[in-house]
Amino acid sequence: MNKNLFIIAKITPKPEFFESAKHAILGVVPQTLKEMGCHQFAVHQDDTSIYLYEEWDDQAALDQHYAMPYIVPVFESYQEWLAEPVEINKLSKLV
Repeated sequence: MNKNLFIIAKITPKPEFFESAKHAILGVVPQTLKEMGCHQFAVHQDDTSIYLYEEWDDQAALDQHYAMPYIVPVFESYQEWLAEPVEINKLSKLV
């Protein structure tokens, strides 16, 4: 069984910041996929939210990701951009 950490994050920007948030997130994908401990980092959207599907070795790898110099500015921008707090679901694979 896969013991990795899976994340589904829902990011809901204010309408006027949707495109800025989307482009900022898409801009970090190539670097994120090269990080040690990252197996998947996919970005999806609907009409109002951006969704991340991520797979990491463990919480330590995810914590390192959050501290990366290209991630910190995105998180700082969230303070202005977000309509609601980011919803993060941490999952374990059953089969």
